[in-house]
Amino acid sequence: MDDRQIIELYNERSEAAISETADKYGKYCHYIAYNILYNEQDSEECVNDTWFRAWNTIPPQQPNKLSAYLGKITRNLALDRYKYYNREKRGKGQTALVLEELSECISAGNSTEQEMDERLLVEALNTFLRSLSPQKRQILVRRYWYLSSVKEIAMDFNMSESSVKTILHRTRIKLKHFLEKEGIVI
Repeated sequence: MDDRQIIELYNERSEAAISETADKYGKYCHYIAYNILYNEQDSEECVNDTWFRAWNTIPPQQPNKLSAYLGKITRNLALDRYKYYNREKRGKGQTALVLEELSECISAGNSTEQEMDERLLVEALNTFLRSLSPQKRQILVRRYWYLSSVKEIAMDFNMSESSVKTILHRTRIKLKHFLEKEGIVI
């Protein structure tokens, strides 16, 4: 079933929307949650919460790309759960490391002013991503969106881990300079 048909099931409030979504995007959403949480049960709960959130938001939302919409929901739920479990201590796995790597490029404040500037930041990030070669863009997205390990990325791209680390480091430097040039405070 294609995405438009699934979204139409949500619009009709048909419970089949949940099962169709789970069949088509269950593994994808689980991959995202597991890379953040490294816990099977918590990942499954995040995926189930994703279906619930999708049910409650479609309609009125009409996502253009259902996979990205569901991926974002899953990622946000998993990050919230991760933060909840790791408030007092540094967590295990890739999440803390990934967030630390990005901290040199993007601050993580929560002020109202920063929230208002979020659209500008998203536009700038999209422009930056479009300027990269497809391979560098895919490596960056795999690391910082899907939170894949360097080892996993290296295996998938047939590269050494040091090559992946170098690409990530250089791309973060380029991102930092790009954001500064765009007038985005870091």
